[in-house]
Amino acid sequence: MLKAFKYRLYPTSSQAALINKHIGSVRFLYNLALETKQIAYAGNLINLSRYDLQVQLKDLKNELIWLKDINSQSLQVALMNLDAAYLRFFKGQNNFPKFKSKNRSNQSFNIPQNVNIDFEKNKLFIPKFREGIKIVLHRKFKGNIKQATINKTPTGKYFASILVDNNIPIPTKKPVKENTTVGIDLGIKSFLVSSDGKTFKNPKHLRKTQSKLKYVQCKYSKYKGKRTKYRLALAHEKVINKRKDFLHKTSTQLIKSHDSIAIEDLNVNGMLKNHNLAQAITDASWSAFVLMLEYKANWYGKNILKIGRFEPSSKTCSNCGTINKELQLKDRKWTCKNCGSVLDRDVNAAINIKNFALKNHLSEGRRLKNRNELPRLRGVLTSEAPCS
Repeated sequence: MLKAFKYRLYPTSSQAALINKHIGSVRFLYNLALETKQIAYAGNLINLSRYDLQVQLKDLKNELIWLKDINSQSLQVALMNLDAAYLRFFKGQNNFPKFKSKNRSNQSFNIPQNVNIDFEKNKLFIPKFREGIKIVLHRKFKGNIKQATINKTPTGKYFASILVDNNIPIPTKKPVKENTTVGIDLGIKSFLVSSDGKTFKNPKHLRKTQSKLKYVQCKYSKYKGKRTKYRLALAHEKVINKRKDFLHKTSTQLIKSHDSIAIEDLNVNGMLKNHNLAQAITDASWSAFVLMLEYKANWYGKNILKIGRFEPSSKTCSNCGTINKELQLKDRKWTCKNCGSVLDRDVNAAINIKNFALKNHLSEGRRLKNRNELPRLRGVLTSEAPCS
């Protein structure tokens, strides 16, 4: 099983300068390769592959001598990432690759091999850093290190993400049962409401600090210096850290408490087009939360059951199944006209999500069981005479 561990780095001034040089060089090569690919296709209709560009690295280093101070494998990873971005674009999974910016893009570089950690001396050893970088190992791991990613935050902090193969097999999924399954309804007023009646309040980290962020942003707009820029980056970093802490704790609690979790396949990108709700949806970070649920479910052998985004989970009465077509977004409680039940919108939706997911899972299991009864190629045309 692959797991990633993130640690804080405390490089010396010379090491920090070399790390920044690695980050800048990787970004430079990515942008140069992207420009070269565009010119080659526009002029000659030729798509240069990753290997076509990789062969030219030796000549490029002779021209730009400062590239020799950079780990060659990190430069090759930049070309590999560009090739992967092109592949995702042609598959329709992403937009066309953009040039990386020094101020807006992720400031990082990857080391695919030769990564070692000395747990006794608290040092990280990577190519071009023979003395080792001081690292805070707040938790230890066992296994083989596959790769490492060094990144720099806008506040000037350095971190290392270590990908480790701990040689532990992925646990088998636990059986889906009704009593161990919970449905969750993600929202804005309440971050999450489960089918068993539990409610997780939305902390609204961005909204609570919005006045302070506006003040710091105003100062930065007037005085664009290093001090005001650092204060603005630090304010945003605190919001991000608080949000991640909340999402990790909530997702871990749900995964450890239930064997199966039923959720909706929400169209978050479509919801963000509603400018009245876009900021609140972004602050809630539903996509990041679902991603955490999915990879933690693989760690613990749990199940994530998804239902379609067009399922009427909020409008359907969880007691009798009647659909209330007149229900609006502002209606937080409503009464079923058929059975007279008074329903809380969020709890009712969570119960329906659980019921829909269990029904879909059951029908899918039946289809898989009857797969051997489907027509087969062999024996279908036995009554037909062979062609002469």
